[in-house]
Amino acid sequence: MSFEMTKGLFKYDFTDQHAILGIPLDSELSDIRKRYMKIARRLHSDTCSFEDQADKDWANQFLSKVVNPAYNKFSKESDRKEYNLLLGTISKRLVKEQAKMQIESAAAKELATAKDLEEAYKTAVGKLALKQYESVAETQEAIAQISELNMVYLLRKERLGVGVTPPPPPPKKEDPKVVDPKTTKQDPVTQQPSVKPPIDSLADRSCVRAQGFMDSKNYAKATLELKEALKREPKHSKAHALLAMCYFQQSQATMAKLEVQKALASDPEEPTALEVKKKLEQALEKAKKSEKKPGFFASLFGGTKK
Repeated sequence: MSFEMTKGLFKYDFTDQHAILGIPLDSELSDIRKRYMKIARRLHSDTCSFEDQADKDWANQFLSKVVNPAYNKFSKESDRKEYNLLLGTISKRLVKEQAKMQIESAAAKELATAKDLEEAYKTAVGKLALKQYESVAETQEAIAQISELNMVYLLRKERLGVGVTPPPPPPKKEDPKVVDPKTTKQDPVTQQPSVKPPIDSLADRSCVRAQGFMDSKNYAKATLELKEALKREPKHSKAHALLAMCYFQQSQATMAKLEVQKALASDPEEPTALEVKKKLEQALEKAKKSEKKPGFFASLFGGTKK
């Protein structure tokens, strides 16, 4: 499968990770994570709603080869710094080569003359992001148009002499290179109680890595990654939910049910946990309708057929 992209910033030998994720260039890390999770649910083989099998295969490949690497670029501080430096270099290059710049999309042409640059830019990106992953046919075209918007936006900001301000890095306690919760003591006076794990926490990052293993159907490695995440944050609903999915895919229904219960106890609306719960219920119903003994699914949900 070919995922080559050649419009917008991609023309400058630059991989526009923002365009791939459908987010503005100044997006906060929390917004990047939310957007990634939404796209992952849309494209993942277990949750993809595309009807055609070829489209489902494309979605799974695009997630693992394009979307996951795009998100991973923002997960490490060193990668973020490198990426932001490249954006600054590209901005200066755009100013030098603006006479040769070609703008194809109507949205980018409108942005080039918009009076309120910031509002027009974010509105245009938002509109394209809404339909970006609705179908295979729309995805790469939407990415190309968002990258053209990014190109025009960078050019105008650089001409104004302000550039694009990157979002602030996450708190140091969330960086695994700075703080290891297994070895670092926290000040009991300044430590704040928290109901939910911090955004972009160590467990969140483990979930991203596990999702990558799951995309490749390597459920054994994904399971190990998720167990490590739960050692750090035992009530992390996403980790429990993904672990439930791993167990389900390996026909370990009892373990899957236990992890679903733990995930929903922390977050009753956790989408992956609800999905696994539905799959388990469907499997039970199918077993009940079968003339054969329903096996472990029936015992899992309370008894066997008589």
